[in-house]
Amino acid sequence: MKTLLLHIIYFVGINLLVLLLGYELVKRKMVFAGWMLMIIAILAVYFIFLHDHPIIRMLSIIATTFSAMKVIAATESYKTKPLTLTFKQWFTFAGGWAGMRAEPFEKLGSVPVPGGWAMVRMGITRVLAGLILIFIGHKLLLLNLDKELTYILVSGCLLVGLSLILHFGMLSISAGMWHFSGVNTYLLFRQPVKASSLTEFWSKRWNIAFSEMTSVAIFRPLKNKIGSAAALMLAFMFSGLLHELALSVPVNSGYGLPLLYFIIQGSVVLFEKLMISRKIRFLQNKITETTWVLFWVVVPMPLLFHAEFIKHIVWPLAGLGPIH
Repeated sequence: MKTLLLHIIYFVGINLLVLLLGYELVKRKMVFAGWMLMIIAILAVYFIFLHDHPIIRMLSIIATTFSAMKVIAATESYKTKPLTLTFKQWFTFAGGWAGMRAEPFEKLGSVPVPGGWAMVRMGITRVLAGLILIFIGHKLLLLNLDKELTYILVSGCLLVGLSLILHFGMLSISAGMWHFSGVNTYLLFRQPVKASSLTEFWSKRWNIAFSEMTSVAIFRPLKNKIGSAAALMLAFMFSGLLHELALSVPVNSGYGLPLLYFIIQGSVVLFEKLMISRKIRFLQNKITETTWVLFWVVVPMPLLFHAEFIKHIVWPLAGLGPIH
Protein backbone atom coordinates (compact mmCIF):
# COMPACT_ATOMS: atom_id res chain seq x y z
CA MET A 1 0.00 0.00 0.00
CA LYS A 2 2.84 2.41 0.84
CA THR A 3 4.52 1.60 -2.47
CA LEU A 4 1.31 2.28 -4.41
CA LEU A 5 0.81 5.55 -2.54
CA LEU A 6 4.35 6.58 -3.44
CA HIS A 7 3.70 5.68 -7.08
CA ILE A 8 0.54 7.81 -7.07
CA ILE A 9 2.52 10.75 -5.67
CA TYR A 10 5.06 10.35 -8.48
CA PHE A 11 2.20 10.14 -10.98
CA VAL A 12 0.59 13.35 -9.70
CA GLY A 13 3.96 15.11 -9.78
CA ILE A 14 4.62 14.05 -13.38
CA ASN A 15 1.20 15.21 -14.56
CA LEU A 16 1.53 18.53 -12.71
CA LEU A 17 4.90 19.01 -14.38
CA VAL A 18 3.32 18.24 -17.77
CA LEU A 19 0.67 20.91 -17.19
CA LEU A 20 3.18 23.49 -15.93
CA LEU A 21 5.69 22.93 -18.73
CA GLY A 22 2.88 22.49 -21.21
CA TYR A 23 1.62 26.03 -20.81
CA GLU A 24 5.08 27.37 -21.62
CA LEU A 25 5.28 25.15 -24.69
CA VAL A 26 1.85 26.36 -25.86
CA LYS A 27 2.93 29.99 -25.37
CA ARG A 28 6.16 29.42 -27.29
CA LYS A 29 4.36 27.31 -29.96
CA MET A 30 6.84 24.44 -29.47
CA VAL A 31 5.02 21.50 -31.06
CA PHE A 32 8.01 19.12 -31.26
CA ALA A 33 8.85 19.73 -27.61
CA GLY A 34 5.24 18.85 -26.77
CA TRP A 35 5.62 15.48 -28.48
CA MET A 36 8.85 14.83 -26.60
CA LEU A 37 7.17 15.77 -23.32
CA MET A 38 4.38 13.28 -24.02
CA ILE A 39 6.77 10.42 -24.80
CA ILE A 40 8.89 11.06 -21.70
CA ALA A 41 5.87 11.41 -19.40
CA ILE A 42 4.20 8.20 -20.64
CA LEU A 43 7.44 6.23 -20.34
CA ALA A 44 7.98 7.54 -16.80
CA VAL A 45 4.46 6.58 -15.70
CA TYR A 46 4.74 3.19 -17.41
CA PHE A 47 7.89 2.27 -15.48
CA ILE A 48 6.55 3.68 -12.20
CA PHE A 49 3.43 1.46 -12.33
CA LEU A 50 5.15 -1.48 -14.08
CA HIS A 51 4.38 -3.96 -11.30
CA ASP A 52 1.05 -2.57 -10.11
CA HIS A 53 -2.42 -3.89 -10.95
CA PRO A 54 -3.34 -3.64 -14.66
CA ILE A 55 -6.28 -1.34 -13.86
CA ILE A 56 -3.95 1.09 -12.08
CA ARG A 57 -1.52 0.93 -15.00
CA MET A 58 -4.32 1.57 -17.48
CA LEU A 59 -5.76 4.56 -15.62
CA SER A 60 -2.35 6.14 -15.07
CA ILE A 61 -1.32 5.76 -18.72
CA ILE A 62 -4.65 7.10 -20.02
CA ALA A 63 -4.58 10.11 -17.69
CA THR A 64 -0.98 10.97 -18.57
CA THR A 65 -1.63 10.53 -22.30
CA PHE A 66 -4.59 12.90 -22.15
CA SER A 67 -2.64 15.47 -20.13
CA ALA A 68 0.24 15.42 -22.61
CA MET A 69 -1.99 15.41 -25.68
CA LYS A 70 -3.67 18.57 -24.35
CA VAL A 71 -0.30 20.28 -24.73
CA ILE A 72 0.08 19.15 -28.35
CA ALA A 73 -3.52 19.93 -29.31
CA ALA A 74 -3.44 23.40 -27.73
CA THR A 75 -0.05 24.20 -29.27
CA GLU A 76 -1.35 23.27 -32.72
CA SER A 77 -4.58 25.24 -32.14
CA TYR A 78 -2.81 28.44 -31.06
CA LYS A 79 0.15 28.08 -33.42
CA THR A 80 -1.22 30.60 -35.91
CA LYS A 81 -3.02 32.93 -33.48
CA PRO A 82 -2.33 34.74 -30.20
CA LEU A 83 -2.69 32.74 -26.99
CA THR A 84 -5.64 34.26 -25.14
CA LEU A 85 -5.83 31.46 -22.58
CA THR A 86 -4.65 32.46 -19.10
CA PHE A 87 -2.67 29.99 -17.00
CA LYS A 88 -5.70 29.42 -14.75
CA GLN A 89 -7.88 28.71 -17.77
CA TRP A 90 -5.23 26.41 -19.24
CA PHE A 91 -4.77 24.50 -15.98
CA THR A 92 -8.53 24.08 -15.57
CA PHE A 93 -8.93 22.90 -19.16
CA ALA A 94 -5.96 20.53 -19.08
CA GLY A 95 -6.74 19.04 -15.69
CA GLY A 96 -10.52 19.14 -15.57
CA TRP A 97 -11.98 18.42 -18.99
CA ALA A 98 -11.67 15.44 -21.33
CA GLY A 99 -12.10 17.37 -24.58
CA MET A 100 -9.18 18.64 -26.63
CA ARG A 101 -10.41 22.11 -27.61
CA ALA A 102 -9.06 24.72 -25.18
CA GLU A 103 -10.94 27.69 -26.69
CA PRO A 104 -14.19 27.22 -24.70
CA PHE A 105 -12.21 27.71 -21.47
CA GLU A 106 -11.33 31.25 -22.51
CA LYS A 107 -14.79 32.07 -21.09
CA LEU A 108 -14.13 30.41 -17.73
CA GLY A 109 -15.68 32.49 -14.96
CA SER A 110 -18.19 34.31 -17.17
CA VAL A 111 -21.98 34.01 -17.05
CA PRO A 112 -23.38 30.45 -16.97
CA VAL A 113 -24.10 28.80 -20.32
CA PRO A 114 -27.65 27.40 -20.77
CA GLY A 115 -28.21 23.66 -21.00
CA GLY A 116 -26.03 22.52 -18.12
CA TRP A 117 -28.73 20.86 -16.07
CA ALA A 118 -30.05 18.94 -19.08
CA MET A 119 -26.58 17.43 -19.63
CA VAL A 120 -26.26 16.58 -15.94
CA ARG A 121 -29.68 14.89 -15.84
CA MET A 122 -28.92 12.94 -19.00
CA GLY A 123 -25.59 11.84 -17.55
CA ILE A 124 -27.20 10.61 -14.34
CA THR A 125 -29.72 8.48 -16.27
CA ARG A 126 -26.86 6.93 -18.30
CA VAL A 127 -24.91 6.12 -15.13
CA LEU A 128 -27.98 4.38 -13.70
CA ALA A 129 -28.51 2.46 -16.93
CA GLY A 130 -24.88 1.36 -16.89
CA LEU A 131 -25.15 0.16 -13.29
CA ILE A 132 -28.22 -1.87 -14.23
CA LEU A 133 -26.35 -3.54 -17.08
CA ILE A 134 -23.45 -4.41 -14.79
CA PHE A 135 -25.96 -5.84 -12.29
CA ILE A 136 -27.44 -7.95 -15.11
CA GLY A 137 -23.93 -9.13 -15.98
CA HIS A 138 -23.47 -10.30 -12.39
CA LYS A 139 -26.77 -12.20 -12.46
CA LEU A 140 -25.97 -13.88 -15.77
CA LEU A 141 -23.11 -15.68 -14.04
CA LEU A 142 -25.65 -17.42 -11.82
CA LEU A 143 -27.42 -19.01 -14.78
CA ASN A 144 -26.42 -22.45 -15.97
CA LEU A 145 -25.40 -21.35 -19.44
CA ASP A 146 -22.66 -22.51 -21.77
CA LYS A 147 -19.31 -21.14 -20.60
CA GLU A 148 -18.49 -19.43 -23.90
CA LEU A 149 -21.99 -17.94 -24.17
CA THR A 150 -21.76 -16.68 -20.59
CA TYR A 151 -18.42 -15.02 -21.35
CA ILE A 152 -19.85 -13.25 -24.41
CA LEU A 153 -23.07 -12.12 -22.71
CA VAL A 154 -21.42 -10.97 -19.49
CA SER A 155 -18.56 -9.21 -21.28
CA GLY A 156 -21.06 -7.46 -23.56
CA CYS A 157 -23.10 -6.25 -20.59
CA LEU A 158 -20.00 -5.03 -18.78
CA LEU A 159 -18.51 -3.21 -21.78
CA VAL A 160 -21.75 -1.43 -22.59
CA GLY A 161 -22.46 -0.77 -18.92
CA LEU A 162 -19.02 0.73 -18.25
CA SER A 163 -19.28 2.81 -21.43
CA LEU A 164 -22.67 4.16 -20.33
CA ILE A 165 -21.26 5.08 -16.92
CA LEU A 166 -18.10 6.78 -18.17
CA HIS A 167 -18.63 7.95 -21.75
CA PHE A 168 -22.32 8.82 -21.69
CA GLY A 169 -22.70 9.38 -17.95
CA MET A 170 -19.77 10.95 -16.15
CA LEU A 171 -18.49 12.86 -19.18
CA SER A 172 -21.98 14.27 -19.81
CA ILE A 173 -22.22 15.34 -16.18
CA SER A 174 -18.78 16.95 -16.48
CA ALA A 175 -19.82 18.83 -19.62
CA GLY A 176 -22.96 20.10 -17.92
CA MET A 177 -21.16 21.19 -14.76
CA TRP A 178 -18.70 23.36 -16.71
CA HIS A 179 -21.66 25.25 -18.19
CA PHE A 180 -22.29 26.69 -14.73
CA SER A 181 -18.84 28.31 -14.86
CA GLY A 182 -19.42 29.89 -18.26
CA VAL A 183 -17.60 27.25 -20.31
CA ASN A 184 -19.51 26.06 -23.37
CA THR A 185 -18.42 22.44 -23.12
CA TYR A 186 -20.16 19.85 -25.27
CA LEU A 187 -21.12 16.20 -25.32
CA LEU A 188 -18.20 14.03 -26.37
CA PHE A 189 -20.49 11.12 -27.29
CA ARG A 190 -23.40 12.28 -29.45
CA GLN A 191 -26.03 9.62 -30.14
CA PRO A 192 -23.68 7.30 -32.09
CA VAL A 193 -26.53 5.01 -33.17
CA LYS A 194 -27.79 7.85 -35.38
CA ALA A 195 -24.60 7.91 -37.46
CA SER A 196 -25.42 7.63 -41.17
CA SER A 197 -21.91 6.41 -42.06
CA LEU A 198 -18.74 5.24 -40.40
CA THR A 199 -17.19 8.59 -41.31
CA GLU A 200 -19.87 10.43 -39.34
CA PHE A 201 -19.60 7.94 -36.48
CA TRP A 202 -15.88 8.57 -35.92
CA SER A 203 -15.76 12.29 -36.75
CA LYS A 204 -18.95 13.65 -35.17
CA ARG A 205 -20.53 11.15 -32.80
CA TRP A 206 -18.09 8.84 -31.01
CA ASN A 207 -15.41 10.14 -28.62
CA ILE A 208 -15.09 13.66 -29.98
CA ALA A 209 -12.02 14.15 -27.77
CA PHE A 210 -10.15 11.54 -29.81
CA SER A 211 -11.33 12.94 -33.15
CA GLU A 212 -10.30 16.43 -32.02
CA MET A 213 -6.94 15.08 -30.89
CA THR A 214 -6.14 13.21 -34.09
CA SER A 215 -7.49 15.99 -36.30
CA VAL A 216 -5.50 18.79 -34.67
CA ALA A 217 -2.32 16.84 -33.97
CA ILE A 218 -2.09 14.53 -37.03
CA PHE A 219 -4.55 15.15 -39.86
CA ARG A 220 -4.40 18.94 -40.24
CA PRO A 221 -0.60 19.28 -40.00
CA LEU A 222 -0.06 16.46 -42.54
CA LYS A 223 -2.89 16.72 -45.09
CA ASN A 224 -1.17 19.38 -47.24
CA LYS A 225 2.14 17.50 -47.12
CA ILE A 226 1.10 13.92 -47.86
CA GLY A 227 -2.51 14.26 -49.02
CA SER A 228 -5.82 13.89 -47.21
CA ALA A 229 -6.14 10.12 -47.65
CA ALA A 230 -2.70 9.32 -46.22
CA ALA A 231 -3.14 11.86 -43.41
CA LEU A 232 -6.51 10.35 -42.53
CA MET A 233 -5.08 6.83 -42.37
CA LEU A 234 -2.18 8.03 -40.21
CA ALA A 235 -4.70 9.71 -37.89
CA PHE A 236 -6.56 6.41 -37.49
CA MET A 237 -3.27 4.57 -36.95
CA PHE A 238 -2.27 7.11 -34.30
CA SER A 239 -5.60 6.50 -32.58
CA GLY A 240 -4.81 2.79 -32.74
CA LEU A 241 -1.42 3.37 -31.09
CA LEU A 242 -3.06 5.36 -28.30
CA HIS A 243 -5.49 2.49 -27.77
CA GLU A 244 -2.51 0.10 -27.65
CA LEU A 245 -1.25 2.19 -24.74
CA ALA A 246 -4.62 2.04 -23.01
CA LEU A 247 -5.68 -1.55 -23.77
CA SER A 248 -2.62 -3.68 -24.54
CA VAL A 249 0.24 -2.20 -22.53
CA PRO A 250 -1.54 -2.46 -19.12
CA VAL A 251 -2.05 -6.23 -19.57
CA ASN A 252 1.16 -6.77 -21.60
CA SER A 253 -0.79 -8.66 -24.24
CA GLY A 254 -2.82 -8.19 -27.41
CA TYR A 255 -0.22 -5.98 -29.05
CA GLY A 256 -1.18 -4.98 -32.58
CA LEU A 257 -4.86 -5.88 -32.27
CA PRO A 258 -6.21 -2.38 -31.39
CA LEU A 259 -3.99 -0.93 -34.12
CA LEU A 260 -5.44 -3.42 -36.62
CA TYR A 261 -8.96 -2.44 -35.51
CA PHE A 262 -8.31 1.21 -36.35
CA ILE A 263 -6.60 0.36 -39.62
CA ILE A 264 -9.83 -1.42 -40.59
CA GLN A 265 -11.88 1.62 -39.51
CA GLY A 266 -9.68 4.01 -41.48
CA SER A 267 -9.82 1.79 -44.57
CA VAL A 268 -13.62 1.68 -44.50
CA VAL A 269 -13.82 5.46 -44.00
CA LEU A 270 -11.57 5.93 -47.06
CA PHE A 271 -13.83 3.55 -48.99
CA GLU A 272 -16.86 5.64 -48.04
CA LYS A 273 -15.13 8.81 -49.19
CA LEU A 274 -14.18 7.12 -52.48
CA MET A 275 -17.81 6.14 -53.07
CA ILE A 276 -18.96 9.69 -52.34
CA SER A 277 -16.35 11.18 -54.68
CA ARG A 278 -17.65 8.93 -57.46
CA LYS A 279 -21.25 9.81 -56.59
CA ILE A 280 -22.05 6.19 -55.74
CA ARG A 281 -24.79 5.98 -53.11
CA PHE A 282 -24.54 2.62 -51.42
CA LEU A 283 -26.21 3.63 -48.13
CA GLN A 284 -29.74 4.24 -49.31
CA ASN A 285 -31.85 4.30 -46.14
CA LYS A 286 -31.62 4.40 -42.36
CA ILE A 287 -31.70 0.61 -41.96
CA THR A 288 -28.85 0.15 -44.42
CA GLU A 289 -26.86 2.96 -42.84
CA THR A 290 -27.27 1.65 -39.30
CA THR A 291 -26.49 -1.95 -40.30
CA TRP A 292 -23.36 -0.81 -42.14
CA VAL A 293 -22.06 1.26 -39.23
CA LEU A 294 -22.84 -1.34 -36.56
CA PHE A 295 -21.23 -4.10 -38.61
CA TRP A 296 -17.89 -2.32 -38.97
CA VAL A 297 -17.85 -1.01 -35.40
CA VAL A 298 -18.99 -4.18 -33.60
CA VAL A 299 -17.83 -7.20 -35.63
CA PRO A 300 -14.07 -6.40 -35.40
CA MET A 301 -14.45 -5.28 -31.77
CA PRO A 302 -12.72 -8.39 -30.30
CA LEU A 303 -9.56 -6.95 -31.85
CA LEU A 304 -9.98 -3.78 -29.79
CA PHE A 305 -11.19 -5.32 -26.53
CA HIS A 306 -9.08 -8.44 -26.70
CA ALA A 307 -9.38 -11.38 -24.33
CA GLU A 308 -6.61 -10.39 -21.90
CA PHE A 309 -8.03 -6.88 -21.53
CA ILE A 310 -11.48 -8.33 -20.81
CA LYS A 311 -9.98 -10.80 -18.33
CA HIS A 312 -7.69 -8.50 -16.36
CA ILE A 313 -9.43 -5.12 -16.69
CA VAL A 314 -13.12 -5.25 -17.60
CA TRP A 315 -14.31 -8.06 -15.35
CA PRO A 316 -12.33 -6.91 -12.26
CA LEU A 317 -13.37 -3.29 -12.88
CA ALA A 318 -17.01 -4.42 -12.69
CA GLY A 319 -16.34 -6.27 -9.44
CA LEU A 320 -16.37 -9.77 -10.89
CA GLY A 321 -12.71 -10.66 -10.51
CA PRO A 322 -10.56 -12.09 -13.30
CA ILE A 323 -12.05 -14.91 -15.34
CA HIS A 324 -10.27 -18.18 -16.01
